[in-house]
Amino acid sequence: MKNGVANGNAIQGHYFEDLEVGMEASHAKLISEDDIQSFAELSGDDNPVHMCSEYASGTVFKERIAHGILTASLVSTVLGTKLPGPGSIYISQSLNFRAPVKIGDKVIAVARVAELVPKRGRAIFTCNCQVNGKTVLDGEAVILVPSRCG
Repeated sequence: MKNGVANGNAIQGHYFEDLEVGMEASHAKLISEDDIQSFAELSGDDNPVHMCSEYASGTVFKERIAHGILTASLVSTVLGTKLPGPGSIYISQSLNFRAPVKIGDKVIAVARVAELVPKRGRAIFTCNCQVNGKTVLDGEAVILVPSRCG
C-alpha cells in the first residue's frame, strides 16, 4: 500500500467530515446477457422471467428482465467505491422498484447525500437508478462513514 492505494484502488474514501448535503456520485452500466447469467449463477435466482425468453414473453414485461437486485447493486457500487467510498459500511437500504431493466439498457445509478447524522457518524443517501431518464429504482441508504478522528 502506498499513499492510500492498493493494487491501483483507493483503500479509503471520503471521511465523514468531508461530506456535505447535496454531494453526489454516479455509476453507469450497460446491462448484458452475461450480467444476467452471472448474477443468476452467483445468487441462485434463476427465475424464468430473467432466464427464459419464451416464459418472459408471457409476462407483463413481454421480454426477459434483469434481476431487481442486480440493478440495486449498482447503488452499492456508487456507495462503496465513490461516495462515501472505500471504508464505508452499509447499515440499511430501502428500495422501490419502479420499472423493469432489460438486456441492453444503460442504467445510471446516483447516490446523493440527503442528511448527515454526526452523533452516529452516519450519512443518509437518496438513491436513484434511471434508464433513458426514467426512474427504474429509488430508495434510501444509511451508511456508516469513517471519521478522521477515529
